[in-house]
Amino acid sequence: MDNEIIFRSFYEKDYEIIHNWWKWWWKGEYIEREFLPNKDGCFMIEKNNIPIVSGFLYLAKNAPAAYLTYIVSNPKYKDPDRRQMIELLISNIEEESKKLNVKIVFTVCGNKHLTNIHKKLDWFVLDCKQSYESFKIIQ
Repeated sequence: MDNEIIFRSFYEKDYEIIHNWWKWWWKGEYIEREFLPNKDGCFMIEKNNIPIVSGFLYLAKNAPAAYLTYIVSNPKYKDPDRRQMIELLISNIEEESKKLNVKIVFTVCGNKHLTNIHKKLDWFVLDCKQSYESFKIIQ
């Protein structure tokens, strides 16, 4: 197989997919569609037509800032490149943010593995003990 990796905006069917991922990771909890950004702020990485990881970008109306959140991965995807797929998602969302003239992207994360990915991608990480607040100036 060729390992075709695609970064894309959401398809309508993706909402059900990520709800199931959240239910698995968060023990039954998930984010309602109405609380997610519009389609242009919902992103997916897929490999060989298999959805791998997703994230959501909220744009600030009155400032050149955006909030990246709800990164979730396919719990059935066990390939050793899972971390690389998450890194690729975040990097691609950074590039999309630049196109939108966003100057800073921030996130809040309580997961040390995801925080380490942000560190690897040169985000500034503030350790707030309960969570990690990270941001990256992209322009």
